[in-house]
Amino acid sequence: MAPKPIHIRPLTLAVALMVVVGLELLAGFALEWTGWPRFAKIGAVRLLQIAGMLWTVIRLEGGLGAIGWQPRSWPAGLIRGVGWSLVFALAAGLGMAVIYLAGWNPIALIRSPLPGRPSDLVLLFLVGGVIAPIAEEICFRGILFSFFRSYGIVAAIVFSTAIFVVLHFNRLPATQVVGGVVFALAYETSRNLMVPITIHALGNLALFALSLPFFQR
Repeated sequence: MAPKPIHIRPLTLAVALMVVVGLELLAGFALEWTGWPRFAKIGAVRLLQIAGMLWTVIRLEGGLGAIGWQPRSWPAGLIRGVGWSLVFALAAGLGMAVIYLAGWNPIALIRSPLPGRPSDLVLLFLVGGVIAPIAEEICFRGILFSFFRSYGIVAAIVFSTAIFVVLHFNRLPATQVVGGVVFALAYETSRNLMVPITIHALGNLALFALSLPFFQR
């Protein structure tokens, strides 16, 4: 029997987006006066946004099952996400091999700028590799994709991925497009938000690791 289609009501979408934008502006402004490192400020805002979005889903949709993130589903989603990540990594490795054989350095195409201080580097891996993927998957897949899903799978993938790419305009667009589609398909087929969260987190951590000086020699 096919799993029940996921769906988020317009009210939930509207409230969740207001929470996300409001916290981005208000909490971001307030934290500017703390003197905290940049990534610590970003992490604090993302944690507040996670709490706000989850509160919205619980209050308006009756629980985290509405976005496929009830705690009992986390272990299975984590295992499945690792499996997806291994397949994704194999495909990416083959693509990088082709790029290398064509005469380009694939690491130079995907590497991210890294902070110089070790403490900031640790925060980057924690915030960019764990906290941000959780916040983004709750928003883009759990809420946005689930809302657009009522208009069909194609609409859900296209719109959620397009918004995901636009809000990552400072990154390599092709990476964001591929990632957005993969995350959406993983969510659609599993109905378990932990699956795209795991793929997203492991992907970010891999990109950061490949950006370390060791891989740039």
